[in-house]
Amino acid sequence: MDISLYIHFPFCLRKCLYCDFNSLAGSRIAPDAYVAAVVREMELRAERLPASAAAPTLYFGGGTPSLMEPDQVARLIEAAAKLFGLMDDAEVTIEANPGTLTLEKLAGYRAAGVNRLSLGVQSFSDEMLVFLGRVHTAREALDSFAAARAAGFANIGIDLIHSVPGETPAGWREELAQAVRLGPEHISAYALTVEEGTPFHLLEKEGQLPLPDEEEGVAMFRDTAALLRAAGYEHYEISNFARPGFRSRHNQLYWQRGNCLGFGAGAHSFLRSPAYGVRWRNSLSPEAYLQAVSRAVLAEEELTPLAERDAMAEFFFLGLRLLDGVAPAQFCREFGITVEEAYPGVLAQLLAEGLVETREGFVRLTGRGLDLANQVFVRFL
Repeated sequence: MDISLYIHFPFCLRKCLYCDFNSLAGSRIAPDAYVAAVVREMELRAERLPASAAAPTLYFGGGTPSLMEPDQVARLIEAAAKLFGLMDDAEVTIEANPGTLTLEKLAGYRAAGVNRLSLGVQSFSDEMLVFLGRVHTAREALDSFAAARAAGFANIGIDLIHSVPGETPAGWREELAQAVRLGPEHISAYALTVEEGTPFHLLEKEGQLPLPDEEEGVAMFRDTAALLRAAGYEHYEISNFARPGFRSRHNQLYWQRGNCLGFGAGAHSFLRSPAYGVRWRNSLSPEAYLQAVSRAVLAEEELTPLAERDAMAEFFFLGLRLLDGVAPAQFCREFGITVEEAYPGVLAQLLAEGLVETREGFVRLTGRGLDLANQVFVRFL
């Protein structure tokens, strides 16, 4: 069976002020020891798989995976190939932060087998970068992109954040123009979300985080789609745009409920069987994770078998994120009942409200539905 792979590297130079991912700065754990533990976890998991696997994608996320040295990344790629049948044409992505990269390191990643770079630019404004708590400057972001090209990367994605306090639609349009001038193959453009437990959440509660109003946020979202489409990017997911042929294969599998095994502290996994699927995550603590693996024990927690209604809801609120939409015929094949039987009147109401449309056997969000996507998703919960 096809199983994509994810490796979580939870260490950072400094945690960003908006980040609620499982990441930390200042750990005493040596990267070599952590990499060795991840390899051991991969061995333990491979022993327990009910069938042989083939991995079409491998994704290094974090944290800041680009704090790893190329030889450490190579060791993990070799383990993935040996234990999980990493395909010859697999998409192998590493997230990287400007400020942690050199031409030599990037060339080392490329030689190790990484063929896709996800560069955490976030903003081309030094003022915005300081406000977000990033460790790099705008100049370093541009230099890192140029170095990646020089190292041979022909598939580069960049991440940007809009709706940051103090940002205007005009300022965001200039950010997008700068991104287009760079010419990456992929652009992820996310609205800033204030997550509980982050420094930004505390500032918001204290009234010290003047976010753009809803109208400005919608304007930035719409400008993103219009400007990037005009520049030749496909809008294929709510916040993601790609040159033709460069959609993120790994991220698409999440929205399509594909099999994925996660390794490392805090990594999430999903398998479509048994029954309607099962989700779990590893221990968040790197120390607890290493201790478990050293005892030849998988550090999985929150093991959650999905009920039928859970899987049905995921089919819609994940699948509708993709602008290609979802196929009611596929829903019927998976669950043995029609959409109308599972959700009486819901689809008809969404069509009447102009939030979704049908085309060539698929149901997908309209332009208005994209603006109000969460209101669509909640109908299936």
